[in-house]
Amino acid sequence: MRAWQRPVVPSIPGRSDAPRLHDTATGQVVEARPTDVARLYVCGITPYDATHIGHAATYLAFDTLQRAWLDAGYRVHYAQNVTDVDDPLLERATATGVDWRELAESQVALFRTDMEALGIIPPDDYVAVTEVIDEIAAAVDQLWDAGLAYRVETSDALPGSAGEQAADIYFDIAGAERQAPWKLGEESNLDRATMLALFAERGGDPGRAGKRDALDPMLWRAARAGEPAWPSKVGAGRPGWHIECSVIALKELGTDFTVQGGGSDLIFPHHDMSAGHAAALSGHPLAGVYSHTGMVAYQGEKMSKSLGNLVLVSSLRASGVDPRAIRLALLGHHYRADWEWTDSQVGDAERRLARWTASFGAASRASASPSSTSSPAAESAAAVVDRLRAALTDDLDTPRALAIVDAAAGHPLDDPALLVRAIDALLGVAL
Repeated sequence: MRAWQRPVVPSIPGRSDAPRLHDTATGQVVEARPTDVARLYVCGITPYDATHIGHAATYLAFDTLQRAWLDAGYRVHYAQNVTDVDDPLLERATATGVDWRELAESQVALFRTDMEALGIIPPDDYVAVTEVIDEIAAAVDQLWDAGLAYRVETSDALPGSAGEQAADIYFDIAGAERQAPWKLGEESNLDRATMLALFAERGGDPGRAGKRDALDPMLWRAARAGEPAWPSKVGAGRPGWHIECSVIALKELGTDFTVQGGGSDLIFPHHDMSAGHAAALSGHPLAGVYSHTGMVAYQGEKMSKSLGNLVLVSSLRASGVDPRAIRLALLGHHYRADWEWTDSQVGDAERRLARWTASFGAASRASASPSSTSSPAAESAAAVVDRLRAALTDDLDTPRALAIVDAAAGHPLDDPALLVRAIDALLGVAL
């Protein structure tokens, strides 16, 4: 699948240190230092109601991580999925009378446009689930052959080609824990009662009869009337949610990649289960660091598609808001924090953008003139850039980074053009 146009990321003198990130699995801030190439997987959208501010905040956080890695001299290999066949998408398509393929295609196109407008570095591998159905089916077969999958018969599924009773295929957590280098909860660190509650809330079916464990997730959903389905050895159907990301991540990045990222609502069950599937398939851990962004609220509730309290990037842009101001509004919050979007934040960001442009934009152009001279009292722009780098490598502390630039706007610099390039390279804001 085509991603979007890559923004130009300026190079600036010097190098950052390898960034340090909060690792959900250990609860510690750890160094995300790649052994060779920085390999990053971030869970992508289910394409309906794109792109809300919560989406944008997540992808901006991992854009900031990419920029920190690039500034530290690493190459980055970034993969992202699109869950273009899933229950919520099919339900929305049915409710709106739109073909699910058309709905997914239109929403992915909108997402691309929003990401490009925000200056987000695109993934190298942008993979729709429907593009890798054969690989996912093969992975389910592999787990079946290893004794790590089992059937749960269902009465509402279409019968098999030979008339046999159809069944959904589930992942055997207990079996995987015995065979694979993985234990349920090692990413999320949750107790079983919390897992059961979240599993029910986030697409799981803990009460389904016939499962070996209430938390066992579905690998393959048997074909139902009116739903898309593909052939496989275990019967016609479509993938479960978690196996999709496991297969795409392993295919594009391999095992033990540097960072698995996403919103904090994916910690359980999605990332726990994806890691379990991947470990069972490969015999290796999925990722070294599990990094998660906070949730964004609006009008007192977590911003979500189910509640419908969404602030859309496209709507803000259509109302005339500069995408750079949207970006600055999001950067004003630490990526791990839960926070609430308010309409006033756009105005604050627009004023910050105007202040920076007035302070550095004109000064940068003037400093490029052969007749310009630096004031003896001017501050070192290189020192400001060093502080900016230190903030971003310290768990992507973008609020501190913005404060550093704000402070620099209060007095002259010896080389404002350097800071302008650094703001563009590290914060993605072109002045």
